[in-house]
Amino acid sequence: MKESFKTGIGFGVTSGIITTLGLMVGLNSGTHSQAVVMGGILTIAIADSLSDAMGIHISEESKKKSLQSIWESTISTFLVKFFFALTFLIPILIFPLADAIIINVAWGLLALAFFTYYISNQQKKSPWYPIAEHVLIAVLVISLTNYIGGWISVSFGL
Repeated sequence: MKESFKTGIGFGVTSGIITTLGLMVGLNSGTHSQAVVMGGILTIAIADSLSDAMGIHISEESKKKSLQSIWESTISTFLVKFFFALTFLIPILIFPLADAIIINVAWGLLALAFFTYYISNQQKKSPWYPIAEHVLIAVLVISLTNYIGGWISVSFGL
């Protein structure tokens, strides 16, 4: 696989999981509203995917990569993050919100662990430390956004 696609896929999957989980959990703990959580997921899928793709685009330009390579990284970042973020809508549409949040957290952490495992195997390295590191960071983001959403809810009477 071309390096440009690896860049886009790696960034898109990781950011798609951690950003979407963080926003989704924070919005849920602050509002307990299915519509608000769905709106947040769609916002991540569109606005944040485009923003991240632009960030990758500028980052790749600064490395003086070829125009084709820059656009491959840009487009793959957008598409992977966009579609991966949308996968978190499925449980929200099928299950009660509280159950869907738990399902999505499990799905996101498992996907992050499997993706990290895949990358570690590609690099012929032990996957256990990177898996622990990445999952721990994701859990930290989820915990902080859950706390902040609850704090905002209590502080502003939502």
